[in-house]
Amino acid sequence: MLIDEAVRFLAQIPPFQFLEAPLLRELAQSLTLEFHPRGTAILQQDGPLPEHLHIIQKGVVKITQRAKAAGAEDVVIDYREKGEIFGLVSLMGGAQRTTIVAVQDTICYLLPKARLTELTTSHPAISEYLLQFHLTKYLDMTSREIQGKSLFLGGSDHLLFTTSVGEICRHASTVVTPGTSIRQAAKRMAEERQSAALVIGGGGGPIGILTDSDLRTKVVAQGLSGDLPVSQVMSQPVVMVDEKDPCFEVVLKMLQDDIHHVAVLREGLLHGVVTNHDFMVLQGRSPLAFSEDIERQTSLEGLAPVSQKALTIIGALLREGTKATNIIRIISELNDRVVRKVLELAEQEFGPPPTPYCWLCLGSEGRKEQTFRTDQDNALVYADVEEYRQAKVTDYFRRFSVYMRNGLVRCGFEACPANYMASNPDWCQPLSAWKRYFSRWISEPSPEAVLNSLIFFDLRPLYGEESLAWELREHYIRLIPEYPSYLGFLANMLARNRPPIGFFGGVAVERSGEHKDGLNLKIKGVAPLVDIARFFSLEKGIRHASTMERLEALRSTTSLVAEQVDELVHAFEFVTLLRVHHQFKQLEAGQPIDNFIRLDSLSNLERQSLKNAFRLIIKIQDQVMDRYKSFIL
Repeated sequence: MLIDEAVRFLAQIPPFQFLEAPLLRELAQSLTLEFHPRGTAILQQDGPLPEHLHIIQKGVVKITQRAKAAGAEDVVIDYREKGEIFGLVSLMGGAQRTTIVAVQDTICYLLPKARLTELTTSHPAISEYLLQFHLTKYLDMTSREIQGKSLFLGGSDHLLFTTSVGEICRHASTVVTPGTSIRQAAKRMAEERQSAALVIGGGGGPIGILTDSDLRTKVVAQGLSGDLPVSQVMSQPVVMVDEKDPCFEVVLKMLQDDIHHVAVLREGLLHGVVTNHDFMVLQGRSPLAFSEDIERQTSLEGLAPVSQKALTIIGALLREGTKATNIIRIISELNDRVVRKVLELAEQEFGPPPTPYCWLCLGSEGRKEQTFRTDQDNALVYADVEEYRQAKVTDYFRRFSVYMRNGLVRCGFEACPANYMASNPDWCQPLSAWKRYFSRWISEPSPEAVLNSLIFFDLRPLYGEESLAWELREHYIRLIPEYPSYLGFLANMLARNRPPIGFFGGVAVERSGEHKDGLNLKIKGVAPLVDIARFFSLEKGIRHASTMERLEALRSTTSLVAEQVDELVHAFEFVTLLRVHHQFKQLEAGQPIDNFIRLDSLSNLERQSLKNAFRLIIKIQDQVMDRYKSFIL
């Protein structure tokens, strides 16, 4: 039973997942299990050499190295978790140059050194993976860290993705009850040098938070009495995270919710508080700092250079091996900040809108899957008004949307060549008109109607009255089951964009033209995966917009892809990362950014992974064709 469990585990993680089943079972029989309680030093720097490769079955370990300066803290090199390995450098290099400590209770599979040597000798793909994705990265990271070179704008930003929030949070020293007066709370905050006071309810949990910002905007600016209870001015609800959550997730939450303080829980009880300042100290410069730079701008002239500077984040994240989906989430949040700021400037320019409206992001922006800014994809929906007001409202939003188009161009977002922008009168309409659009597209499907509707199915409200966007989404979600022919047209479009797998199973490339020997990763790799997630989400009435959220939601459905979600997630992550790497190299070289990658620039393992992703796409396309064969042209 233990061997079967080991086989299942190894079959899910690289590089062992590439082994055939008999060899995988033979390998599992040579493994032993080892348990390390939290805080245990598994390997010591300059200590005995390990005799095994450690494969983490459960838990997290921290890899550190002694600092050169006397009295300085150890340098954190990396964190490893379930499915990752450690000890490879020591096994191959003949010296134990790091200390490895269990951050949580950790269980490891131990693979004997002799067995590892046999495996890497007989399977070049395994050797290449270990060298390329572990050994080289690890040595480079160690060298740069010890030499004190900048990893991220002068800081150590990889810690953002490897450090748990519990390691940097501060004890919540200023804790008050709802009945505490504002004056008393402010006095305690000043005495204890805290920027916030947590308000604790009768159950012992935080029910609110009083921040410096609350004191400025809600008390001083409005002339309220300091004798009032804090319950009247505190911010609610309190955003809470677990101490084990990675800092990256907390930073993302702070960006999304536009907050600066987060309560940290340990086993469900209040443990401390973390602020944006803590992340800046951790990194030297963080995405939150870029966010604050954006928020401080009061004109397009000031906003444009700050917006362009945010692109520098991508290179640092790539160098630290950050997941592509994490990269695009951070970049999307910063892009959102820029667009919101331009919208605020537009409202200042033209005055308050004559009726509630909502600014919609579409396409990759709507899915939060932008990498480097390309063209704009947006629309505007506003509340219906009386007929006698329509001309005035139309004129306001016409001028407003043209300002937005031009302002976003100045901030680095090119105008959409296909004119899917709110500045196009077709895509700046009242809610009733938008409902008519979707009703016609769905009830009277045609290739043109389906093509028009696809980009709008990825809509996401970014600013304004969000209920308008949600009402529109519910309208088309209800309509689709009534018109199965529409899904048939979608299936036809999905099935026709086949990845370029040649007759002998190799990846085919462009044979002539400007991009000879190149492969369009966006059209032939990313787009089919996006289409698959969108198609099955519409079929099942799933309301998420992003590809990863759609795939996770499909996991619990009865759709054709429910059992293939893990493979689709891996494929999307891999293809997206290839695309981001390719475009960043072009940016650094001062070249125009495109989506064409040369196969000879990829390693054998990368080419094999790309081929596997394409085969998965084709397999699912074939399943869709079989189910909707009566609609396939």
